Amino acid sequence: MIRIRGLKKWFKTRHGQVEALRGIDLEVGEREFFVLLGPSGCGKTTTLRCVAGLERADQGEIEVGGTTVSSPEKGIYVPTEKRDIGMVFQSYAIWPHMNVFQNVAFPLIKGRRQIPRHQVAEKVSQALKLVQLGGLEDRPATDLSGGQQQRVAMARAVVTEPTILLMDEPLSNLDARLREQMRLELRKITRSIGVTTLYVTHDQAEALSLGDRVCVMNEGEILQIGSPQEVYSRPQNLFVAQFVGEMNFIRGRLSGDGQVESPFGKVRCALPQGCQRGSEVTLAIRPEHLTLQPRAAAGAACVEAKVLTKNYLGDAALLEVDACGVNLRVKLAGDAAFAVGEKAVLVLPPDRWSVYA
Repeated sequence: MIRIRGLKKWFKTRHGQVEALRGIDLEVGEREFFVLLGPSGCGKTTTLRCVAGLERADQGEIEVGGTTVSSPEKGIYVPTEKRDIGMVFQSYAIWPHMNVFQNVAFPLIKGRRQIPRHQVAEKVSQALKLVQLGGLEDRPATDLSGGQQQRVAMARAVVTEPTILLMDEPLSNLDARLREQMRLELRKITRSIGVTTLYVTHDQAEALSLGDRVCVMNEGEILQIGSPQEVYSRPQNLFVAQFVGEMNFIRGRLSGDGQVESPFGKVRCALPQGCQRGSEVTLAIRPEHLTLQPRAAAGAACVEAKVLTKNYLGDAALLEVDACGVNLRVKLAGDAAFAVGEKAVLVLPPDRWSVYA
């Protein structure tokens, strides 16, 4: 549905030319919810704006629905208003002088897909019911809450029934609880209308909960594309491991027997290709994959640990422990009985380690 090949984009600044996109390639399938994830300045919004036609690419091709909409080499550039897309922005961009009905109806009256006036009311009503705002057609835009304004922006984006929906950090202005609610609503809405969605965010939880696939970007390049489970469970490089979720990192050295020498002794785990004996590596393990026990279990890889801090999070408890001179974070159930200053045994599961050269 969306196909990008060799996309490059430069910006001229007072400090010189900045390469925002460095030849990225990606494809988004029909009805897929595809998330671009990364820190500020990584190129995710620039990618979305190039797909929307709000930025002109310097190199590469973009196809939407099998039609090339951008190719500087071939002299092709289809303006934004002629692309079959709907957009939802971080700022909502709804008109304060209009009511809900007028905001949602605007693209049907003034946009590329204008329809007969007698059909507008029905289309608007359907869109508002989809986002659970039925009955608020006459409500002034200024009387809406943040969540309601976001829903109006969503209704306006889908009322023309576009094949592509582009969303640029649409939930970042909402409070934490409302953001969680809107994540669920977004998935329901996009699935119910069967629209292909390209979604930009810097929020890891948002990306993992929404995306069918997640694309992690940094410095204008794609570092990993995969399902949320793949990106979280098997980060392909150190940056992805650091950026997606919490992770413990321990320096180590590759021994001659294919294991990693660490402060905890030798650790047996899958090693990255190209590592040579004696080379330094980084061991990584997530806090929820570590456990504490009152005493050592038979056959388990264990080391002694001391609880340094404990943060109660309700359904979980995040502990910081000292094990062999290394500070590690351990995530346990909220009712974990270990107290600060208490000594325990830290269990190191051999199948949960990642190793980065």
